[in-house]
Amino acid sequence: MNWWQKLQSNFLAKCGALLLLLFYLSVIAADFVAPYDPYASQPNGSLLPPTEIYLRTPQGELIGPHVYPTTQGPVELATGDRQLTIDWKKPSPLRLFVRGSTYKLFRISLPLPPPRDEIVIFPGIPLDWHLFGTTGEGKFNLLGTDEQGRDQFSRLLYGGRISLSIGLIGIAISFPLGMLVGGISGYFGGWVDSILMRVVEVLMTIPSLYLLVALAAVLPPGLTSSQRFLLIVVITSFVSWSGLARVIRGQVLSLKEREFVQAAKTMGGNPIYIIVRHVLPQTATYIIISATLAVPSFIVAESILSLIGLGIQQPDPSWGNMLTLATNASILVLQPWLIWPPALLIVLTVLAFNLLGDGLRDALDPRTQQR
Repeated sequence: MNWWQKLQSNFLAKCGALLLLLFYLSVIAADFVAPYDPYASQPNGSLLPPTEIYLRTPQGELIGPHVYPTTQGPVELATGDRQLTIDWKKPSPLRLFVRGSTYKLFRISLPLPPPRDEIVIFPGIPLDWHLFGTTGEGKFNLLGTDEQGRDQFSRLLYGGRISLSIGLIGIAISFPLGMLVGGISGYFGGWVDSILMRVVEVLMTIPSLYLLVALAAVLPPGLTSSQRFLLIVVITSFVSWSGLARVIRGQVLSLKEREFVQAAKTMGGNPIYIIVRHVLPQTATYIIISATLAVPSFIVAESILSLIGLGIQQPDPSWGNMLTLATNASILVLQPWLIWPPALLIVLTVLAFNLLGDGLRDALDPRTQQR
């Protein structure tokens, strides 16, 4: 049984992979999947609960799934409850593939420091179709609205772009650096190994969370939230490669005495070429597993920074800054729909990556295959 068949036979790993595939496809196509603009506020729509779906009108007529225009009424000062005002005269049918706000599907841009705030890689496809929505005045807020009257479900999808991509950016920077430093250290040995490993040991003593907080506090205030956090990720990625470098060094120390490496040396191969072409590919199993298990740490770091106000800033959404409402006791009691969706998505994403990483470890580990 090869590794792919072994991975397919692992039920938990398949669940994790399918869940991650669903999440990433949803956030990539967030413009289409989200029913509303995540930055647009609904008039008198602050802190609305999830919209209730009806099949019959108040008169008992069956017209299929529909909603009604809903706004916030006066607040009960004694209890803090908000009364909802529902316009029963304007049923709004629910439909798939409805027209709404205009967007550019698959638009890709990278944030840059001022005065040029971004570079557009792909301008996107202009569209106004959405996966679902209403055809009347009523709004379908699947997960309710936040304190600014913005659709919570739409903001979750757009916020996932930051929270899910941050881990991929982190490992794309830190892993090649860790592999190269570890490979050079283990292959050459001697004073090169001593110097590089002392640098690695110094970097490993730096507590990453405190470093993140310190970096976030000293960044220029003029940066946008995307620029701010991208800069944090780039800086911390250049620190987080140290643990990987030590492991790769240990593997290279044993690999450099193998016959295929000695043959490459005899044929006059350049040391860097031998490291990159012959030695490091032998560590691919560990790299794949380690990368899968390292992504959640970047996601959690983003969530923590945004939660304490040092990461992505409002009005830009991320799963972390959407959790800042959890510090308000009244929100926890009266509007729990604002708290549990981003928290649940963070937990499920971290769990899915760990399940997939464990499955890859079992499938790719040669000792497991021998058993």
